[in-house]
Amino acid sequence: MTFCAIMSISLVVNLPGLAITPMLGTLHKVFPGTTQIEDQLLTVLPNLLIIPFVLLSGKLSLARHKIRIVVAALILFCASAIAYLFAKSMGQLIIISCLIGCGAGLLIPFSTGLIADTFCGSYRLKEMGIQSGISNTTVMVATFAVGWLCHGNWHLPFAVYLVGIIPLVLSFWLKNVPKQDLYQTNAPDDGCDTSEKCSSPDVPEKGAVTKPSAANQSIKDGFYIGRIIALIGVYFFITFATISISYYCPFLIEKKGWSDSLTGTITAIYFLFIFLPGYTLTWFVKYLKRNCFLYSALFMTIGIGLFAFLPASWTLCVGAALAGLGYGICQPILYDKASLAVASENKATLSLALVLSANYLAIVLAPFIIDFFRVLFNAGKVTGFAFIVCFVLLVAFTVLTWIKRDNFAFSMDNENSSK
Repeated sequence: MTFCAIMSISLVVNLPGLAITPMLGTLHKVFPGTTQIEDQLLTVLPNLLIIPFVLLSGKLSLARHKIRIVVAALILFCASAIAYLFAKSMGQLIIISCLIGCGAGLLIPFSTGLIADTFCGSYRLKEMGIQSGISNTTVMVATFAVGWLCHGNWHLPFAVYLVGIIPLVLSFWLKNVPKQDLYQTNAPDDGCDTSEKCSSPDVPEKGAVTKPSAANQSIKDGFYIGRIIALIGVYFFITFATISISYYCPFLIEKKGWSDSLTGTITAIYFLFIFLPGYTLTWFVKYLKRNCFLYSALFMTIGIGLFAFLPASWTLCVGAALAGLGYGICQPILYDKASLAVASENKATLSLALVLSANYLAIVLAPFIIDFFRVLFNAGKVTGFAFIVCFVLLVAFTVLTWIKRDNFAFSMDNENSSK
């Protein structure tokens, strides 16, 4: 039950903003006087607020109240979900969306942090994959449910957020997580390597991510600085490069004169192949071994390349699958590595918060980065320009992944990684 309680937190972390996207057209009819900016705020603001609250949550995790923070965040999330059902204006919906984003932001680091606290070696990697699969599966199911429920009372689609009641009820069993795991009571905050629990030779299996050696590492405030910066950079980039499918696929399809329904199909395939590797991550790690990141980079590069240079209905579907697969393999591995980029284990959740914030920052900044390149190259009328930019950058990233395949950020054998 404690395991179920930890995993149930993943049911809510990806819902704010994304889940209700299919009903934006319905809301515009319910509130005809609303502007396009207000419609966008309903989905953008929660993701914006998630970033500072993810960082705040990571900082709060250093205190001895982890379970209380999780319960308080779940109460805020569930209260906001109930408030949606009684909202009467777009302004109220926007305010409630901000609150639910704050609650999710507090929960996100703990959805992976509690796994890092209570599992190690290959077991932790496996559970990180399951966590990623659960969170992405929930978004898919919720999106489908919203599309079905929006044909009735306009309040009903917001009922998908009531899924937060499940982890709130199960949070009772979180008290069974050993306190020495939650708070690392014997771990000094002096930059020393306190990884005996996770570096035991009889725990990890071949191909599992293990605790890195502290040799030749720059340590500050309990972090391996080079490692944490590398993980943030990698996660930011792969999110930026693949989220272009969600942002720019509709424009590409519109310019080609294809059916709008194709956009939904391609987006669904993309998210489908993101969550599938989560449930089979250990299989990918076992067979791809030390080249796991390299193959993932190749999948993403080929996938985005199909969007950029061979846009046809079937190639876009294949491209979305490949890009989602590559991203889906990397995501949980990066979560696991984040928990290992610390010299003091009580900083594991804060480390995860820093890496997770890169994901949401990339989602927010992606359109601005693409627009910068568009202006720089004066490419205002180039069809699929965003995909061309992402493809070129992914080619460079793949080459870097091959050159730095023994680096901590890309290696699957972290005890022997060079940096």
